[in-house]
Amino acid sequence: MAAVSKLLTAKRCSLTAAAFVAFYLAKRRLEGHSPARNRKEGAVVKTGRDVPKDRAAVDKVFFGRLLRLLKILVPRPLCKEVGYLLFIAAMLVARTYCDVWMIHNGTMIESAIIGRSTVDFRRYLLNFATAMPAISLVNNFLKLGLNELKLCFRVRLTHHLYDEYLKGYTYYKIGNLDNRIANPDQLLTQDVEKFSSCVVELYSNVSKPILDIVIYVMKLTSAIGFQGPVCMLAYLVASGLLLTRMRRPASHMTVTEQTYEGEYRFVNSRLITNSEEIAFYNGNVREKEIIQTAFQKLVSHLQTFMYFRFSMGFVDSIIAKYIAMVVGYLVVSRPFLDLSNPRHRHSTHAQLLEEYYQSGRMLISLAQALGRVVLAGREMTRLSGFTARITEIQKVLKELNRGRYERTMVSQQARETGEADRISLVPGSGTIVHCDHMIRFENIPLATPNGDILIRDLSFQVASGTNVLVCGPNGSGKSSLFRVLGELWPLFGGRLTKPERGKLFYVPQRPYMTLGTLRDQVIYPDTAEHQRSKGISDQVLREYLAAVQLEHILQREGSWDTTQDWMDILSGGEKQRMAMARLFYHKPQFAILDECTSAVSVDVEDYIYTHCRKEGITLFTVSHRKSLWKHHEYYLHIDGRGSYEFKAITEDTQQFGS
Repeated sequence: MAAVSKLLTAKRCSLTAAAFVAFYLAKRRLEGHSPARNRKEGAVVKTGRDVPKDRAAVDKVFFGRLLRLLKILVPRPLCKEVGYLLFIAAMLVARTYCDVWMIHNGTMIESAIIGRSTVDFRRYLLNFATAMPAISLVNNFLKLGLNELKLCFRVRLTHHLYDEYLKGYTYYKIGNLDNRIANPDQLLTQDVEKFSSCVVELYSNVSKPILDIVIYVMKLTSAIGFQGPVCMLAYLVASGLLLTRMRRPASHMTVTEQTYEGEYRFVNSRLITNSEEIAFYNGNVREKEIIQTAFQKLVSHLQTFMYFRFSMGFVDSIIAKYIAMVVGYLVVSRPFLDLSNPRHRHSTHAQLLEEYYQSGRMLISLAQALGRVVLAGREMTRLSGFTARITEIQKVLKELNRGRYERTMVSQQARETGEADRISLVPGSGTIVHCDHMIRFENIPLATPNGDILIRDLSFQVASGTNVLVCGPNGSGKSSLFRVLGELWPLFGGRLTKPERGKLFYVPQRPYMTLGTLRDQVIYPDTAEHQRSKGISDQVLREYLAAVQLEHILQREGSWDTTQDWMDILSGGEKQRMAMARLFYHKPQFAILDECTSAVSVDVEDYIYTHCRKEGITLFTVSHRKSLWKHHEYYLHIDGRGSYEFKAITEDTQQFGS
């Protein structure tokens, strides 16, 4: 027996040592694959954005973030979320009492079997069969309440984030001006869903064990004294502190995993979006390398996370489950093995057996509840990762809506010339004045969001009725001019006088066709209700289509309410003409036409420009067609070297159209 005992002890020591070695190796592997180390070695190809620097750990910062998010999820004391929380709490109480009843009834069934009492066996078995529907109903009501609460939380948080995301041009700025959030689509969809699930699961997995602990402690105190529950609670505190300390890396690993998942999805979506251009370049091999690099980075991290979870799962099982059960057996056996205990001095064997079974099962249930509380720390560390990511996008969206953005990009030109501050440009330092029928640039530095100056001092004025042709080489700043004019890019100084956003319309070379009906393509972004409120009939819409020679589409589809995939149904020229029909519908004061008739015949183009003048729409046109110069009074030539020229169009200046 001594030899067997030594052998078992040696095996336990070996297993424990193996667990801590696995934990150590996983931690070293995590450090080896950390973003900082990869940056140092230059071994990772990035998409232009770093892994989030904000830490994720179960600390006061996490609880502060979680409290702020909970104020969004539960906005008022009287709301349906509070109702579901109370409903779940009631179901948890009912479930705990069902568990206690099941322990008592199960003990009585076993006691009847051992005592060979057919009457008691039938009675308690009938009680169990009678209670099964109620117990099943409680369990399923609990699941229903949890699922409803998850959905409510997701709806609240999604609406809150999209209110910020789709406020003004924030959805544009988060990807084009700011580079702190790599994949906002993942954060707004997948991470919000996971965060909502984690919050609800944590509420259930913490409140239920705590409730179990309170009830079982009360029951056990009357059965075996208060020393047993006190010992178990002391073990809870000690093991909880130890496991929480060991699980710290899990929060950061969760954040990194979601970041790598987003990067992997990003490179795949780029392939789909740009498939035609990649096919023309025969770039499948190169794209495969890019995708496999992103995928391998994700796989490497998942393997690291897997080893870490394996080691922590081993330690969790030992500390939170098996040792807890050992402590439970020691506690429950003490009153029965103590011969001086007056409670059991005159008890019969059947009474001892019945009380032991009942106390033992309650104590085992208490130990399991304590173990679930300890293991809830693992869920909390996972929740801290999602909390950090949701808080980050919430912070970025609020700052963007206040006009602040951050970029880490520094231009090569600035590094070479040593002009990093470049006349101390401050985003948003310019002044925008809204005024109808007037566009005036006064001493405005035309610069990109990261501070590259295209024109140091841009000044010109255009009144309604004066069409302007914008020309110059590619990359000279034509699109930058329109982004500033459309308030997509910040103003770095000077004074810009322009109409409000709704009175300035942009028509790009590749127009956007929305999801919806044929009517929606003409009136976008208006809805059918907006069309009716403006008093514009379907016959007028038909005239707009006829003006751009697209009436055949209405005849082909048969109705304004036909829904198609218009991006695929319409050709390039039809999309451009549909965008011009959209322009006629909105009748803005000014319109920016950015090569928007490149796929349209010259005669149709001539009719469109004539109709714009008839409708009183003043045009800023970017085009290389000489035939368009006759429709404009001024030209703005940007040479791409920091200079520009704004002059009236005469026969002598038509040379720029060649």
